[in-house]
Amino acid sequence: MSPPTGRHASQPAGRRADARRNYARILAVAEEEVAAHGADASLEQIARVAGVGSATVRRHFPTRRALLEAVSQSRIEALCDRARDLTGDEAGAIDSRSALLGWLGEVVAYSASARGLAAVLAPEGTMGDADPMDGCSRKLEAVAAPLLHRAIRDGAVAEGVTFADLMGLIVGIALATEHDPDPAAQSDRLFRLAVAGLSPQS
Repeated sequence: MSPPTGRHASQPAGRRADARRNYARILAVAEEEVAAHGADASLEQIARVAGVGSATVRRHFPTRRALLEAVSQSRIEALCDRARDLTGDEAGAIDSRSALLGWLGEVVAYSASARGLAAVLAPEGTMGDADPMDGCSRKLEAVAAPLLHRAIRDGAVAEGVTFADLMGLIVGIALATEHDPDPAAQSDRLFRLAVAGLSPQS
């Protein structure tokens, strides 16, 4: 039998297993650090607690945004699943405005409860990375597009409103309430205020 070829041929199986273990350990520590310190969690501290070098952390997560996206992955997937539900089986049971605003309300709630998630939702390139990641925001945009387009088509949302507009609003609310004594309640209040407008209801 001829020897294996390709870029993995010279990499022992044990080394790949070590890399997987390092990745899992770094991610577990990163989740705790981001929960405690938000998007500014120290990569050096994460490396120290995980028992690896800074270079190992950067090999797995070349940018801060890549690390934050990995930490936020399960929440992003849950939001994607919810948007698909509202676009699919539930689409006929709820009006387009309620569907869109209900989903956005869940994004606000997640952002308030999960420190670091707002940075993942922020416009690309604002994290100071030379090569910003866009996996999470692209996923959300893809599943949110049908909800937004349906609401615009029905006249429930103004023409010209974009996904970036909505995420900018949510990121702003999340960052503004991050240090509030009750960020969940305050972020929900601000979101409802933004939706309703400042003028008294007639």
